[in-house]
Amino acid sequence: MSKMNFKEQLKKYAELIVKVGVNVSKGQTIVLQISVTQQELAHLIVDQAYAAGASEVIVKWADSHVAKSFLEFAPLDRLVDVPGYTTSEVEDWVAKKASRISVMSDDPDAFAGISAEKIASRQKSMGQALRPLRKATQNNDVSWTVVAAADTAWAELVFPELKGDAAVSRLWEEIFKTTRIDQADPIKAWHQHDLKLRTKAEELNQEQFSALHYVAPGTDIVIGLPKNHLWEGAGSFDAQGFEFMANMPTEEVFTAPDSRRIDGYISSTKPLSYAGTTLSGMKFTFEAGKVVEATAEQGEDVLQHLLATDDGAKSLGEVALVPDPSPISQSGITFYNTLFDENASDHLALGSAYPFSIKNGTKMNDKELADAGLNLSQTHVDFMVGSADMSIDGIREDGSKVPVFRNGDWA
Repeated sequence: MSKMNFKEQLKKYAELIVKVGVNVSKGQTIVLQISVTQQELAHLIVDQAYAAGASEVIVKWADSHVAKSFLEFAPLDRLVDVPGYTTSEVEDWVAKKASRISVMSDDPDAFAGISAEKIASRQKSMGQALRPLRKATQNNDVSWTVVAAADTAWAELVFPELKGDAAVSRLWEEIFKTTRIDQADPIKAWHQHDLKLRTKAEELNQEQFSALHYVAPGTDIVIGLPKNHLWEGAGSFDAQGFEFMANMPTEEVFTAPDSRRIDGYISSTKPLSYAGTTLSGMKFTFEAGKVVEATAEQGEDVLQHLLATDDGAKSLGEVALVPDPSPISQSGITFYNTLFDENASDHLALGSAYPFSIKNGTKMNDKELADAGLNLSQTHVDFMVGSADMSIDGIREDGSKVPVFRNGDWA
C-alpha cells in the first residue's frame, strides 16, 4: 500500500471518529466540540457524519485565547454565572439523545498564570450547569467519543526540539499511529483491538475480586471493588444498543472502585494537564475511602481546589489497568494530555464513578449508587499511577491473593 498523504490520513481519521468513535446512525443529532484552529478536521467530521445518516451536526467552536481572557478579566460573579441559554442548550442535546464528539488539541498550559481560585470557580459552576449532560454521558445514555488533534503549542510542549509545523506534523504522526490510521484498514484494526480488550475485561469479571493491592515506588494502597462490579474494555454500548468507542486511542480495561474502601498511599507517575494547568509529582494518602493528605511538586494550589470541588472529589471513581508494554507507553513520549498518557499507564480518577461499572447501575438513583459504593461528584479527573515497577494483586473474598500485574504487565 502506498503511503497516504496528510489529507488522506485526516479524511480516514474523520471517518474513523464517525463510524467507530460515535458510530453515527440514521437520524441522529451530533454535537462536535472542537477548537477554531481545527477547521479542516471539523469540516471532514461534519461531512462524514451527514454521509453516515446524521440529521443534524452542531459544531461548538472553542477558542482557548478567548477562554483565557474571560478567566483573566471577568469579575468573579460573572465567571460563576452560567447563562440560562447554556443550560437550555445542554437540556436540548440530552432530549435529542445527541451523540458527542470532543476533539482535544489545546495547549496543556493554556491557562498558566490564571489564579487557581478563578479556574476552580469556573470549573465548579460549569460542572453544575452541565450536570444533565455529564449524567447522560456517564450513564452511556448516548454515544460519545474523545479524540485528539495536533496544534502548535501542544506539539511544541511534547516535542520541544521541534518548532511550528515540524512539531505539529510529528504530533499528527503519533496521533495517527496510536489510532491505527497508519494501518491498511483502521476500522477493522479497531474491531480486533476491541475484541482483545473485551476478552481481558471478561476474565476480570469472572474473578469478581473484593479489592486490588497496588505496590510500586511511592505506592502501597488497597482499593476495594464493589459487589457485582463490571470491568469494561474498549467499546461501550449506549441505551439504544449501538456500540461506540469512548476514547481513541484506548488501551485500558476499567471499573469503579468501592469508594468507602480505599486505604494507603499512591504517587502519580506522569504529569496531568487539568483546567489549562500542569500538575506533577502528586502523592495522595487515603483513609476509609477519602484523601486525607495530598501534595504536588507542581500545581499544588490547583490540586487543592480540585479536591475541594465537592465531597466526592476526595475519593475515587475509576480504576483502570493498562499494561506498561502498551504502544503509547513504549513510545516513551509524555503527551501532557490525559487521553494519551492514561493509555500509557495504570490510572485512577478522582471524582464520579460511571454507573455502568456495576450491574444494573444505570437503573439506580444516586442513593442506590452510593449505597453500592460508587462515588458521586461533579468532577472526574484521571491521573496516571502505573510504571514498569508496578505490581497489582487481586484480593478475593476469602483474603487469598491472585497476581494481576507484575512489573507493569499482565501477570
